Amino acid sequence: MIKYENLLDHGKLDVYQEAIVFCGWVGELLAQISAKAAAKDQLDRASTSIPLNIAEGNGKFSTVDRARFLEIARGSALECAACLDVLAIRKLVAAERILPAKERLVRIVNMLMGMLKRFSARADFLREDEGIYAVEQEHEQE
Repeated sequence: MIKYENLLDHGKLDVYQEAIVFCGWVGELLAQISAKAAAKDQLDRASTSIPLNIAEGNGKFSTVDRARFLEIARGSALECAACLDVLAIRKLVAAERILPAKERLVRIVNMLMGMLKRFSARADFLREDEGIYAVEQEHEQE
């Protein structure tokens, strides 16, 4: 991962660095998609939102304010994953191409969850039980 020199506190956060790299990757991807698509525009906005909200949240003194911005960044990361799925299902980008980006999003979300657990008592309610999805997938395959 490229470490961008940043003299401000948020720039020293690994999650911010991951978010900036993801944002750069999205910019390269979007430049290669000539079709007009709402998911393309939304991916641009959501990918930009991740590092911006991490930076703003990290600058807050109140734990409630900090948690709110980190939750927004987490939501934007999840939105990015959905946008990538939409672009793939509409054949605007190859599914194999988005896999590394979705893996980076998983890391970003996990890091944000770790931060949220320090700042918000609600953090345990932000993630659904993965077991629910495993059961649903088993039924879909039958």
